[in-house]
Amino acid sequence: MNPRAFHRVPLSVTSPREDAVSRRTDASNAQPETAAGRTAGAAGSGRVLPEQRSAPAALPRPPAPGPGSPGPASPLPPGSDTTGTVATATATAVAATATTPRGPARSLRVRSAAVLAPAAVALLLGLWGIRRENSMWRDESVTYQVAHRELQDIWRLLSEVDAVHGLYYLLMKAVFTVWDGGLVALRLPSVLATALAAAGVAAIALRLAGARAAVFSGTVFAVVPMVQHYAQEGRSYALVCAAVTWACYLLLRGVEGGGARIWTAYAGVLLVACWLHEFAILVLAAHGVTLLRSAAGPATRRAWLTASGRVGAGVLPLALVSAGQAERQLGWLGRPELGAWLLFFAVSAAGWACARALPVLPEVRQGQPEQREGGRRREQPGRPGQPERPELPDRTSPPPGPAVGAAALALPLLVVPAGLLMTVSLVKPWYVDRYVLYGMTGLALLLGICLARVTEPVLLRRLLPRRPARIAAVCGCAAGLLAVLLPWSLLVRSPESRKDDVVAVADAVREVAAPGDAVLFMPSRRREWLLSFPEVRAGVKDLALRQGPAASATLQGTELPADEIRRRVLAADRVIAVTDPEGQPLDAFRGEAVKRETLDARFSRCEPVRVHGAQVVVHVRSGSCEAPD
Repeated sequence: MNPRAFHRVPLSVTSPREDAVSRRTDASNAQPETAAGRTAGAAGSGRVLPEQRSAPAALPRPPAPGPGSPGPASPLPPGSDTTGTVATATATAVAATATTPRGPARSLRVRSAAVLAPAAVALLLGLWGIRRENSMWRDESVTYQVAHRELQDIWRLLSEVDAVHGLYYLLMKAVFTVWDGGLVALRLPSVLATALAAAGVAAIALRLAGARAAVFSGTVFAVVPMVQHYAQEGRSYALVCAAVTWACYLLLRGVEGGGARIWTAYAGVLLVACWLHEFAILVLAAHGVTLLRSAAGPATRRAWLTASGRVGAGVLPLALVSAGQAERQLGWLGRPELGAWLLFFAVSAAGWACARALPVLPEVRQGQPEQREGGRRREQPGRPGQPERPELPDRTSPPPGPAVGAAALALPLLVVPAGLLMTVSLVKPWYVDRYVLYGMTGLALLLGICLARVTEPVLLRRLLPRRPARIAAVCGCAAGLLAVLLPWSLLVRSPESRKDDVVAVADAVREVAAPGDAVLFMPSRRREWLLSFPEVRAGVKDLALRQGPAASATLQGTELPADEIRRRVLAADRVIAVTDPEGQPLDAFRGEAVKRETLDARFSRCEPVRVHGAQVVVHVRSGSCEAPD
């Protein structure tokens, strides 16, 4: 063996195999030493003496030098202690090998923390102000009152309307059966789902770009104002977002070589998302674009097509039922306005810019940090005046990149579902931004990975060599983000962040109502404002109601013919009109027109009580507007 190989033994050993190589190298270099020297070297390094092992095969020795020959060149400088150097190297190798098992455990802790930390942030943000100043808007009221119906009544309702939310209503029925916790119980499933989605975003980023990117991406997702908005809403959109996010994670696993079990899980999770809201199926189009932009092989693409077919077959019954309800379900929608298009293009442009920046930004692969000791760069071992020894090439090649790039996954998820739905809505208006909330997963991935690379310590030290400048820059950016995000965070936790507040409407009716008063809802769908407050409805007479919501298998009940409504209104002395704020468009249905005409012609209008998104107006035939004692 070449005696110079001794100099190429690294002082830090990271695997048992390299430790064995080091032991064999030490033994070969210790051959020319005396027995006493070998004993001393073994005692210093903990090695087993060659005499205590089976004799190795004889090694070739260099020929004896002739008279006057300088002899073989020594690889060590004069006066160096070969035995002590070998002992030091071997002891270092043994110590390094002894500590190696702690590496995987630490890596697991780091990876787990990178996924759980954003989930904790999302959970804390969701619980902060969850009651939203004791307010609830009309869509949440639908969830609340439907979930409090009997199971047979819910089933009858879904056969007529709102089948698209059927699975969510059944879930909330179970929640309220276990714990009827009011507003907290209404919104807690969305809070937990948002935390689960943040963990999913972090898990995706972890596979794509490492632990730093996971923390940044998951946290970005948690603080996005739109995500915070629906994290505290008693509807299904946060749950859909969580399911779609984890389906994206399973897609990555499948493309990276996952077997049939992974693809089955992918189809199952995505099917749950579609049954929570069928527009989740648009993510299949985004995943198709992702596979086209990836290095996935034919077998992987066939597996994805099979899983997608299962999802389509599974959601087909829901699609057939909800198609017959679409006009009643979405008839109130209009085509996307200019503001919606501008917002879509702005968000898409931000995502595109991040995707373009990813190849330009430097990437420091995890597991290859800059070697430092005590805050200073570790110098190569050597002696003054001694030429530097050549470095060995790195034995470990950098880990291969993911089969799907971050941009290939995140950008289609951000752009394709929303773009498709908005384009279809030019013909058939179906678009609402919350229907594709899961697009925020793509935006968070792109922003988070870019932030992780921009804030790499190596890059920051290169851009800002002075430490005070780096601290000032980081603090300034954090203060700027806080100044932007805090007002949004406060707004989404106020009643003004929603269209109306049914709690405030119920309180206003309770305040102005007197025994024997009647009530009219104008238009009739505003009956929803009192359906979650049966004690308030019991104190007034609903003049236009023909059949209640549960009995009629509808959301707001059915009303009497217009002539019967006129007769009942004329027989009343005080009528409380619960209406939209002034300036809102008026329904042209005959029943609604009869309500307005009769009140204007035969009653005196009192001063309205205005609350957020509604007004309560007392009409009297005679007497004072004040409620009698």
